[in-house]
Order: sequence, then C-alpha cells, then structure tokens
Amino acid sequence: MTGKDILLKTLRCEAADRLPWVPFTGVHAGALIGVDAEAYLKSADHIVAGLEAAHKRYQPDGLPVVFDLQLEAEVLGCTLAWAKETPPSVAAHPLDDSYDLSSLPAFSMKNGRFPAVFDAVKRLKTSIGGDTALFGLLTGPLTLALHLRGEEFLLDMFDEEDGVATLMDFCTDIAIEFSLAYLETGIDVIAVVDPMISQIGPAHFEAVVAPCMNRIFDAVREAGGLSSLFVCGNATRNLEVMAETTCDNICVDENVDLVKLGEVCRAAEKSFGGNLKLTTVLLLGDADATRRDVARCLREAGEGPGFMLAPGCDLPYACKPENLDVVAGIVHDDYQRQIALALPDVVDSDPFDDIVIPDYANAPEVIVDVVTLDSAGCAPCTYMLKAAQEGAKAASIPVSVREHKILNRDGLGYMKKLKVTAIPSICVNGVERFASIIPDRADMVAAIRGSDGSD
Repeated sequence: MTGKDILLKTLRCEAADRLPWVPFTGVHAGALIGVDAEAYLKSADHIVAGLEAAHKRYQPDGLPVVFDLQLEAEVLGCTLAWAKETPPSVAAHPLDDSYDLSSLPAFSMKNGRFPAVFDAVKRLKTSIGGDTALFGLLTGPLTLALHLRGEEFLLDMFDEEDGVATLMDFCTDIAIEFSLAYLETGIDVIAVVDPMISQIGPAHFEAVVAPCMNRIFDAVREAGGLSSLFVCGNATRNLEVMAETTCDNICVDENVDLVKLGEVCRAAEKSFGGNLKLTTVLLLGDADATRRDVARCLREAGEGPGFMLAPGCDLPYACKPENLDVVAGIVHDDYQRQIALALPDVVDSDPFDDIVIPDYANAPEVIVDVVTLDSAGCAPCTYMLKAAQEGAKAASIPVSVREHKILNRDGLGYMKKLKVTAIPSICVNGVERFASIIPDRADMVAAIRGSDGSD
C-alpha cells in the first residue's frame, strides 16, 4: 500500500496501515531549493523542484501543489504585495466602493499564475503522483469575497444581504470551476482553504457560508474527488456547523483543541487533520520539542481511523528541515514513535525576561499591539492589522499601532506577556480586546478612545 493509498483511505475514514503525514509545505518548498517566495510562486519549474525536494526529504503521503490564497484574487483585479518569505497579500480591493461585479476582469484560468500551477500539477503527477496524493488548494468563498470587497464585507453581512449573497455566489462559482479543473488535471484532494471562517460566528456560517461550501463539496464529490475544509485561526465556535457541511475532511491549526475536533468529526463520520505547532515547534523548536508535539497530536487525536498528521497551516519559509525529518521518522518508524510517546511533557520554560513591553499607563499615546502570525501572508492577520490601523486613523488621538509576528521571539514574548488567547489578536494598552475576531471601525475606535479615557 502506497502512502497515497494510506492517505486516501484515511480521508474516507477507513482503516489504513499507518498514520498518514501531509506537510503543507507552501513556500517552504522554495527555501529547500534556495529561491524566495515570489520567485517560487511564479515558476512552474521552481514549484516542481521544490515539491520533489520535499517529497524526497520528508517522505510525505500527500503534498499541496501550491499554498497561495491570492491566485484567484490576482486574476480578478486585486493588487498584490509580494514578500520574500510568505505568499503575497492583497493590498487593494477592486470592489471596495460597490458590489458591481461587472467592473471585475473576466475570470480565466489562462491568466495570472494559473498556467504555471497547472503545468506543475501535470509534471508532479508523473514524478511523485504515483505514491503521493496531490492536494489542490483553493481560496474559500468567504476569504475571496474579503479579498475583493475588503474588510467591510464582514460588516456588510448585517446590512447588505443582497450584495453579500451575490458576491458569495460569484466566489463559489469560481471555486467550483477551479476545483473541476484541478481534478481534471490529476489532483487527488481538493482543499477549500477559508481562514476568514475563524472571524465569524455559527449563525453567519450557516446562513452565508455553508450553502456555498456545500455547492463546492458536492461538485467535487460528483466529479469523483475528495474534499477538505481547511480553516486557520480559532475556529472552535464553528466546528459543529463546519462538520455539518458535506466535506470529507476538516483541517485546523493549533488554535483549535484537537480532542474537540476529533469528537466533532467522528460524530459526523468525517476525517480530520492537524495540528502540529508551526512557530514554537517546527520553526523555532528542536528535535525533542517536535517529538513531544507529534506525541501530543497522537494522544489528542485518539484511537481509530480518520486522523491525518499535518502542520496547522502552511509551513513557514524558514521552518527547520531537521524538525520535519523528525516528524517523517516518527510516521514511518514504530520505534521512533514509541520514543516520542515515552518523552515526559515539558512546560515551556522560556520566560522571555529579555523582552520588555511598554509601560502602557504612562505612555504618551495609546499603544495598539497586533499579535499575528505574519500579516504579509496570513489573510486574517492582514485584515486584523488593517482594522487596527484604520481605527487608529479615525480615533483622532495619538495612537501607535505595532505588529508582533510570532515567527520570532519578540512576537512570542508579547503573546505570552499580554496573555493573548488567539492569533491574530488586538491588544489596546496591554489588554486583549479582539481575539481572533476582526473589529469594525466603530468598535476599534471605541476600544482606542476608551483606553485613552476619552469616552
């Protein structure tokens, strides 16, 4: 039984020979071949070389061809801001003034970077697709709608129902078109990646998102494919309604309790995946930290079929390859797995004493700390930071907005000392005010002015 067979059986909740492993390599595959994120995501040759390198080194059962939630947005007229170690972010929204869909460029997978992606799929199907399942990742309709309309789309859910419904249907049609093209080219699993789901509640998910998701998942199933719903951020409040959709699998990041996810998914007869820690373990940790985190995932996932080991989101560019080697070793070697499971739990002992946070009470301005994974490549982080910046401009008092990326110790130190409970979050004068929920401008201004004593 190949790794691909093991993974596909697991996604169907069937018993398999062992635990499957899917490193969501993303632009980290570019690091493996020595090219930056922009060069990597613009070249079929680089994508193929990077994934072949990841395949050889990490012994995966599945790999995503690309992890870039801006492919569709770019073709539809969004302006992108490129970075060297993350996928691009959306810098300008073509529908920020209206819901006039006729103003958008015609969507075609002959444009933008789509030809390079499909070229890479065809070549990878030949080189590694025999024993490794290829994941086709696409932008979920809610996140694509945010890319096109901007953060105002979240507020529009309350008072622009017709415009919201029209745009969501449009984004869903694109997702279905992309899914079917992926399947026709040889993709094995369609993953609908919609990180903005972590920013809404169950009522809006059921009313606005679920019908669109089900259209995508049903189209994938009818075409003979398997589907996954992949949500970054703290999606805990939406797990039950996510499990009611018609997807085959749900993947989450470290903000979500894997025990809870397993309970919800097994009750719904769905497989699930996650949620190795990206920054504290795979990026900044060592071999023993990695072994302990794999053991945590195994214990929390529990016994029974249907669990896929994976990082909680796409791997950071500079993720340590030796830590991923450890994961691969545990997956493929029962003895190494027993060693990992036998390691005692260790509480993080880093006190971050060298990282000094401001004296907020005596600062001459209101200080807004935005704790993110990285606003350059994480959609919820991008919109969270923008909400803080726009609120600061509208507050009419002195405000300093500072981003702290948990890709480094400074960010991790702020996260710990500010007692941040979810990523991304906004703290105002040292107090967490918005945890994994993007505020509208009025709420952001109120939080800033309230901290200043102006209200």
